[in-house]
Amino acid sequence: MRKLAYALLLSAATVQAQPPTGTTPPQLDQTQVEAIRAAVGNNGRTITNVTRDAYRNPEQTLTFFGVTPEQTVVEVWPGGGWYTEVLAPLLRDKGKLIAAHFDPESDVGFFRRSRAEFEAKLAEHPERYDRVQLASLNYDPDLAISEPGSADRVLTFRNVHNWLAAGESEAKVMFEKFFAVLKPGGLLGLVEHRAKVNTSLEQMVDSGYVTEKKVRELAANAGFELLSVSPVNQNPRDTADHPEGVWTLPPTLRLGNEQRAHYLATGESDRMTLLFIKPEA
Repeated sequence: MRKLAYALLLSAATVQAQPPTGTTPPQLDQTQVEAIRAAVGNNGRTITNVTRDAYRNPEQTLTFFGVTPEQTVVEVWPGGGWYTEVLAPLLRDKGKLIAAHFDPESDVGFFRRSRAEFEAKLAEHPERYDRVQLASLNYDPDLAISEPGSADRVLTFRNVHNWLAAGESEAKVMFEKFFAVLKPGGLLGLVEHRAKVNTSLEQMVDSGYVTEKKVRELAANAGFELLSVSPVNQNPRDTADHPEGVWTLPPTLRLGNEQRAHYLATGESDRMTLLFIKPEA
């Protein structure tokens, strides 16, 4: 029964919208899927990160994004390295992982501390992370992530609401940077907390939930075309209307013990999982 449930979940990860560009979404072969599975199962991952797999679905998500071991992949604002723990071993031998983290010279103290902690994490385990290439990603339009047209994939997980909180022009710069660093035909894989239709921009910033329409608009304005959509990270139990926004839910649980059991039962947020393509020239 568990194998059947897992097979159904993996199948759901590859449910795709009709490609609007006429381009076929990536389909991985069995060897490539097994490489992702091995990276997800590597013993270098921290236990607290592994326990969140049920909500973040890393194997199914990376399979949907078409990530393979020989690619150059940009991980956007990796924070504490949740996905880095998976991507680094996956790409270590044949590919390249560019961790586009916060600017270490940022005026924001949290950004500086998070970057320093991430660097310390990499330095502590060189056998896993010595080939990770660090880059800085901020809102300066003149600071490129890496060489233009050099990446096969750009991956961003639950970051769009932060950019919108900084301002629409700042969010615009981010998507433009992703477009610039990708090769023609390269893909942007994006996961974000999903707001209800017609949610205002102010409500998005306050709640941390973003409408799919807004994300698609930002991507399209940068030159991307929507390639495919997956339901893999959806959570129908999440109503997206909590008193402290998305931070009401785990893992933050901002309300503390107030209705804690209810929010634990709800689980982590309902999330859109979108795949965009940089069109061939």
